[in-house]
Amino acid sequence: MLSLDAIAERRITEALARGEFDDLPGAGAPLELGDDALVPEDLRAAFRVLKNAGYLPPELEPSVEIRRIEQLLNRIDDESERARLLSRIGYLLGRTRLGRDLRVEDAYRESIAARLSARRGL
Repeated sequence: MLSLDAIAERRITEALARGEFDDLPGAGAPLELGDDALVPEDLRAAFRVLKNAGYLPPELEPSVEIRRIEQLLNRIDDESERARLLSRIGYLLGRTRLGRDLRVEDAYRESIAARLSARRGL
């Protein structure tokens, strides 16, 4: 696969040098990132309603929390609190890289902790 990547990269570089990408439609215009062309037609209306209502897909929630923690880090002087927040960022980054849903894992962990606590009490 790496050789195909190298061939593609070389051909793109050569095409750039020849100016083949200079007169493409939309050149210099901003990208339309809100386009929902990749969303199936029957789901577009529902997705648009959810987006307008402020719904955030679960896979993006950790990213929002990471940004919030980063803003807090800029205002906190307490080193132990900074360490705790940095640890939380590390946890969130690790989970998002693995593609896991944090809410499910947190609920599972809490369930296990409750069971273990119940057994200790017996």
